[in-house]
Amino acid sequence: MWPADPRGQRKVLGKVSESPHLMAALAAMGKSKEGMSNAELPDALNDSSEWTTLWVVRQLTSLGFVEQKIDFFGNPGRYQLTESGRAALSMITGQPLPPKPAVPVASTAPAPQSAAPKTAVPGPATTPPAVPKKA
Repeated sequence: MWPADPRGQRKVLGKVSESPHLMAALAAMGKSKEGMSNAELPDALNDSSEWTTLWVVRQLTSLGFVEQKIDFFGNPGRYQLTESGRAALSMITGQPLPPKPAVPVASTAPAPQSAAPKTAVPGPATTPPAVPKKA
């Protein structure tokens, strides 16, 4: 939990800065424009332990530095820095605040073609040859 008093905040920031896993996750999320998925976090942490990744996410979420954005249309959910997470990263590193990621604009890709089979287009209409009548 993020403390209300400045002394407690400095103490928490000191503990976060001492943890290589927390700092790696904060820095990676700060650089990522879209945030990071569960699959991308272990690569950023250089650790293949799911327990470590879970611990990092819980710590940063409980401090209010990270929030999860859910995509309801099949894409993976992403963890993104909050305003307080960007401020904390700036205080720890001494670098200016990373820019807030832009909201992705919906692409104007053409609509998908229907999966219906194509039918043969008939050629020009022809009349059958006239059959002579028997007398």
